[in-house]
This record gives sequence, structure tokens and C-alpha cells, in this order.
Amino acid sequence: MLPPSISKLTSVRKLYLYGSHLVRLPPEIGDMVKLEELDLYTSYRLHWVPFEVTRCRKLKRSRVSTRALYGNYKYRPPFPKLGVPESKLNLPGGCSVCGKSLQTREAHQAWISLLVATDILPLLVNACSEECIKRLPPPAYGYVDRPHTGGLDLQQPAKGFIPPRPKN
Repeated sequence: MLPPSISKLTSVRKLYLYGSHLVRLPPEIGDMVKLEELDLYTSYRLHWVPFEVTRCRKLKRSRVSTRALYGNYKYRPPFPKLGVPESKLNLPGGCSVCGKSLQTREAHQAWISLLVATDILPLLVNACSEECIKRLPPPAYGYVDRPHTGGLDLQQPAKGFIPPRPKN
């Protein structure tokens, strides 16, 4: 994993992690305020990204290996179940949504698939309350239609199929 000190790299515009063996990105990636491009292509052990990446407002370009991502439209691999003690071992210091301090036993975790730069990414949200979970934006069209806790019982849209957008 990259160290949390990545938050100090506030002038970095391009982050290339092509072919890395990373398993996780730290939530502090959200502090990279000038980040414009994120390349995670062929980082096959990286299956999700922290929700904090949405704080990188200048992020316009991304490249990922879609088939490695949880819930991707081609294969729909399952999201791991959240809410089990092991999933709360590496909580960040603050809420992914509002930034308030997080208490381990009070943390609310959820998965959500959102468009980040040019790719739809599975994002892990660590929230301080259910209210923060409710404040999340709507998920990407053609993906699970709400924030969820994953698990094998989660109904995902069919593999390889993204339904046509409804006409307005």
C-alpha cells in the first residue's frame, strides 16, 4: 500500500501506477488536490478505490483494468461483504463523506460505483453515520442502484449488459 504521506504530494498532476502490485490505495489520495490523471492499468490486485478519490476535483483522466474491479459490467465479480470485523481493521481517521472523526464501532461502510474521471470505479465509503451514507451521489447507471454492503447475496445487473438509458 502507498503510505498515508501521499497526502503531502499536493502538486502532483499525474500518478502512474501501471502494473503495480498494490492491493489498496490510501484514502489520503483525496488530498492530492492537483491530480489530473490516474493510471492504474494492469494493477490486477487493485479491485477498488477509496471514496476520497472523488475529492480530487481536477481528476479528468483515468485508466484501469476493468476486469479487475469489483462489480464491473463485463464480469460482475462480487463485492466483499462489509460490516464484518475484518472489514473495519483499516479505517481511515475521518469520514469519507463529511470528514468527521471515525470511531471503529460506529463506522458505517458501503460500496458505491461512480464515474471517476473516465472510468466507473467501485468505491469504498467509510462513513460516520447513516446520514452520510444517504448523502452519497446516485450510483452510475447500469450498476447496483444504491450504496450497499456487498456479499454474495447482492443482486447485480446481468454480466456484460448495461440496460439502455431511459428517454426523458
